[in-house]
Amino acid sequence: MHKLWIYVVIFFSSQEWFLTQGTTNSNVIVNTTTSPLKVYVNKKEVFNLGSDARLICSNRTWTKAVFVIWNIELTHKTCKISFNHEGQSFDSCNDGKSIQNSTDQSFLHIPNFSVNDVGAYKCESAYTGGNENYNIEVGVTAPPTAPTVSAWLKRRGNKMVAVCRAERGIPAANISWSVTGNHSVTQQNDRDGFVTAESQLEVPEDIDRENLTCIVWHQLWEREKTLVPDFLPEGLSIFYFIPVFGIIFILVAFFSIYSLKKVILLRQCQQTDASKSPPTEDVEEVEPYASYVQRVNSIYN
Repeated sequence: MHKLWIYVVIFFSSQEWFLTQGTTNSNVIVNTTTSPLKVYVNKKEVFNLGSDARLICSNRTWTKAVFVIWNIELTHKTCKISFNHEGQSFDSCNDGKSIQNSTDQSFLHIPNFSVNDVGAYKCESAYTGGNENYNIEVGVTAPPTAPTVSAWLKRRGNKMVAVCRAERGIPAANISWSVTGNHSVTQQNDRDGFVTAESQLEVPEDIDRENLTCIVWHQLWEREKTLVPDFLPEGLSIFYFIPVFGIIFILVAFFSIYSLKKVILLRQCQQTDASKSPPTEDVEEVEPYASYVQRVNSIYN
């Protein structure tokens, strides 16, 4: 399914390979005594949205590699990731991509593949005896999600039209109908690369609606989806919004009254504190009880 072109160029003279990794200023020089082999590979790869992608730069084992450099051109940036046999690495992408080594080969790992990872990936891999250059065009596939697949009926003048739509798929979903008729299919490309497909079919008024179905299929689905279109509610009347407006009005009124009471109480407290002065109480001298009893007894005596 993928297109693959391999060009092999054999040089009959010895050659030196140099590596300079970003700001590390580390150079690796490999002298070969035999004619090196240079391979060019162009191919396309497509990964499902959200999957972990793996791009292979060479079929050689990592133990024979001298260095690997990935130059990546995305829609929003250009960056580089490299690694050499001395363990030195460089990464200007800083988005989760990394060069990983398995027991048999090296590969570029892209976790949770998204639309932002679509682009051109160019890899140069040098090993003892030659090097390989891979140019890989990387794309993404994504099926329309369930809420974005819908079908309905509407009136256009004196005609009835059935509409079926599948939103945000890569590539666009295929739409067909259970009955034949005058239909049209349109596709809308979103800025982020997703495609919305819509099909409209003119149907007679007396059609049996139970037999009118829309069939939507995408290459990532195991089964096609079948939808039965129906009329949407007519234009919403203002009466539909009366309960909502009533609830909003009650909440606003309650909050306003509560805030107003708070302000009034606060002002009353401030005025009360300002008008109050420390109270002065008349202190009456209390005669001791013993003196009072003595004085009363003296009077009676």
